[in-house]
Amino acid sequence: MTHNLRLHPEPFALIKSGKKSIESRLYDGKRQTFQVGDILIFISRADNSEIKTIITDIHRYSAFSILFSSHPLDKFGNKNLPELLEEIESFYPKAVQEKYGVIGIEFKIINNT
Repeated sequence: MTHNLRLHPEPFALIKSGKKSIESRLYDGKRQTFQVGDILIFISRADNSEIKTIITDIHRYSAFSILFSSHPLDKFGNKNLPELLEEIESFYPKAVQEKYGVIGIEFKIINNT
């Protein structure tokens, strides 16, 4: 299966440069269909350029704080824990995390276009 995720320019650039290899998302209905081996295409909101990846692992947790504490922070784009939490909680408040849970989608780049 192939999935598309749109990203702001900063995380897109981190993935393209190889500095980010886990994408953090809410474990909602769309993400519940993701499986190891699926193709994941990241699309830049800035210019619609794409990075094609393959999902190598999926990490499920009840909150982003646990996800970030369970894996090397450099896999999330070279930010420290407070920065990561502040950024992700601006998209997904704690109440929403508690309702759905969260995932870290680990991936490997296949190609950049």
